[in-house]
Amino acid sequence: MLLKILITTGAMVGISGLLALLLLIAEHFLANYGECTLSINNEKQVHVQGGTSLLAALNSQKIFLPSACGGRGTCAYCKCKILAGAGPLLPTEEPLLTPDEIRDSFRLSCQVKVKQDMQIAIPEELFNIREFKTEVSLIKDLTYDIKLLRLNLIEPEEITFKAGQYIQLITKPYNGVKESVSRAYSIASPSYEKKYIDLMIRLVPEGICTTWVHQHLREKEIVNIVGPMGDFYLREGAGEIIMVAGASGMAPIISLLEEIAARKIERNVTYFFGAVAKRDLFFTEEIAALKKRLPNFQYIPTLSQSQPGDAWEGETGLITQPLERYIKNHDTSQSQVYMCGSPGMINACIAVLNKNSIQNERIYYDPFA
Repeated sequence: MLLKILITTGAMVGISGLLALLLLIAEHFLANYGECTLSINNEKQVHVQGGTSLLAALNSQKIFLPSACGGRGTCAYCKCKILAGAGPLLPTEEPLLTPDEIRDSFRLSCQVKVKQDMQIAIPEELFNIREFKTEVSLIKDLTYDIKLLRLNLIEPEEITFKAGQYIQLITKPYNGVKESVSRAYSIASPSYEKKYIDLMIRLVPEGICTTWVHQHLREKEIVNIVGPMGDFYLREGAGEIIMVAGASGMAPIISLLEEIAARKIERNVTYFFGAVAKRDLFFTEEIAALKKRLPNFQYIPTLSQSQPGDAWEGETGLITQPLERYIKNHDTSQSQVYMCGSPGMINACIAVLNKNSIQNERIYYDPFA
């Protein structure tokens, strides 16, 4: 009986191994698309190896499309027009494209695989996105789960960006993680500082990039970034500027506040920051220093779960509560709103803003989860 079981088990293992081998052979011969040509804006042609996503193929040629999610098909920032060679629209793309975008041949470059020659159209400004070599000059704890990361530029030696924009941080393999990944992080440093950038990175449980930063990255290490990217930046206007952020969403708001101070913009600025408890508040000294440079600035931190030991006398509850009270008691007919935080926070705030007559054309945000 035991012999029969061993023979059966051995046969099953052998069949499984044979099937795996056949799959590898099939993948090699059937999914080997060879060299493909990408025609870009009817002006430039690049040759890439087929079989990868269009986003990865372009990256290999140092042509970078925005991708806040690192190519996972959730942010939809990597949209581009594919005029020929894309194949049928995929179920993973359709929910993230509007009917007009589908009609105009927009696709998600992270989802479309390069299987043949393609004709694509990319906005010219995206060619300004570059890869930078940097050195980690500072890793500092801001809270128990948020670190400040300062990256000094090595090559090129300077970066030019708009306050509010983001970069993609490229990890290195560590422990069981064998491949590099990229994740988007907003720049926290002022736009007039061109020799370095600051990032605020919150630890995400089991997050590949955040675990690398919090547990493995060390000062003096060399890391690469790609950027700058994003259309979250200060717009012209005359009304009040209302800002809303939570956790590491503080990063682009600080950069925007530095921009307002440097340009001596005299508009009223009100900043709502949502935290869980007092231990989650940070950058308080820097914000106090900004208050001295911004006479029309007020800061409204809010705790959703104030602890007994916090001795907290400020705003409490969800950030939408003080935000709505403020809007109802002030003239916001010309106000602009800038937000950065989780998608849930952003959506809740938009609902409150819309209900109180602040429509989407005056709302700007980065919904980084």
